[in-house]
Amino acid sequence: MKQNKPRQPNKNQSTQTQSARKPAVAAAQGHRPYELLDGTVLKLIAMVSMLVDHVGAVFFPEAGWRRSIGGFAMPIFSFCIAEGYIHTRDRKKYLLRMGIFALVSEVPFDLAFDGVIGLGHQNIMVTFFLAILALMLFDMIRGEKPGIAQNLLAGMTVLMMAIAALLLNADYTLFGVLTVFLFYVLRSKHPLLRAGVGVGFLVALRSVGYNLAAGLSFIPIAMYNGKKGKGLKWLFYAFYPGHLLALYALSLLVK
Repeated sequence: MKQNKPRQPNKNQSTQTQSARKPAVAAAQGHRPYELLDGTVLKLIAMVSMLVDHVGAVFFPEAGWRRSIGGFAMPIFSFCIAEGYIHTRDRKKYLLRMGIFALVSEVPFDLAFDGVIGLGHQNIMVTFFLAILALMLFDMIRGEKPGIAQNLLAGMTVLMMAIAALLLNADYTLFGVLTVFLFYVLRSKHPLLRAGVGVGFLVALRSVGYNLAAGLSFIPIAMYNGKKGKGLKWLFYAFYPGHLLALYALSLLVK
């Protein structure tokens, strides 16, 4: 009687199975118990922080508490912009969308904080537009196998975008652009290192003397779990000019 030999595993199939399992295993090993917040929650935290800051700026300009609470917003938003650039399906549309809302937000921004329309100070979406443009140019110049010359030119291009933010007097000027850049280039590093460097840069160079509470934004950023969450993309875009218009209208009623 002919005995059936045990079935030998297909080497190719075995290799493919092992390869397919690697990302899942890596993801499981990379999970940390404190990573509890998705992208939507981070943005909501930043929105509340920004709202408190802007309410204080419009109605209680001498109150230091508004800066303490508002300090959370900028580092978290900068982190979310870098994450958005990394994960978006269409980076050109991402840039265009930010540019459109930068234009839409300028009049509400001027009215809310200055009471008149002018070109002396530009809103934060202008800063983020320049930051996204800097990242796109950085990646385009470096290519897949960058050499020393490509890296130098790419770095200089990012610096030029940062200087452009300074010359335009966009909110957070060059510090905003460079913070987004740091969160982007450190994307493959340990999450705590990435959060620490990005937040630390902004606090140390931009916020000394009046906004050290921004350093606490390290905590929610470090708790990011890499997930998008519910999205609510258009809510976040519309909230910025919308809340500025609301604050301006309310200030007219109060005054």
